[in-house]
Amino acid sequence: MKQKWLNGLTSLFILGLLQGCASGEFAEQEAQNQITSDRIFSQPEAYRLGPSDKLRVMVFGEPDLSGEFVVDDQGKLDLPLIGDISANNSSVKELESRIVAALKDGYLKEPRVSLEVLSSRPFFIQGEVARPGEYSYKNGLTLQDAIAVAGGYSYRANTSSIFIRPVGSNYEVPVKLTGARLYLRPGDSIRIPERYF
Repeated sequence: MKQKWLNGLTSLFILGLLQGCASGEFAEQEAQNQITSDRIFSQPEAYRLGPSDKLRVMVFGEPDLSGEFVVDDQGKLDLPLIGDISANNSSVKELESRIVAALKDGYLKEPRVSLEVLSSRPFFIQGEVARPGEYSYKNGLTLQDAIAVAGGYSYRANTSSIFIRPVGSNYEVPVKLTGARLYLRPGDSIRIPERYF
């Protein structure tokens, strides 16, 4: 009988420890998520190029090398004469420098190159907004602007906390809405959850 009582007490103790660890891990994960969301969304970032971005490339004095080009699924730009140039996650200035270096390498003596982003990849918004869907990204886009573009919240929307899956990630980041400006990147996916009260 005493042994049974001790076994039961030991089981309860172990269960309590496991629950404490689990809740501690959960709290730690929640804190990490908030740190991540603060780090990811609180500051606007310089635009980084990626697949489906459409660019105008101007090589001064060389109309045959100039034109409009789209970054492919591999993050590359296929340009006349020099072929594939990596554009993925590059700034416009970085890509300009890369193109100049490639043209200098046996093709042109002093190439002058100018790039312009004609259209960028979209952002996505789903859940409790008037018009969920895919929308064109504009540089400096905030979460508040994105919700407005999608027609605003539905009457069932949870307006205190949402989820964002940053471009390139497989996981959503919970974000508490505090009134601070939150900046999005092209390719980000927003989910506005339903409130349950």
